[in-house]
Amino acid sequence: MLFLKKEKIIDKENVIGSNIRRIRLEKGIGQTELIRDLQLRKIAITRETLVKIEGGRQHIKLDQLRAIRDVLQVSYEDLLQ
Repeated sequence: MLFLKKEKIIDKENVIGSNIRRIRLEKGIGQTELIRDLQLRKIAITRETLVKIEGGRQHIKLDQLRAIRDVLQVSYEDLLQ
């Protein structure tokens, strides 16, 4: 179940994080490369933060989700299902 709370998406089952990791790996994109592309888009995120998001230990912010969707060239549906 997903909830939006103060710009953060609460994803208790870590659907988003695991989908980001899966799609990133399918496209052959490393964490460092993804972080670089996100930072070039002025998204405040570190590799440590991405590791936590993918592992379900940190909630993702809306602007981070939007930028990851754009960099990975997928739909929100791909990330949220």
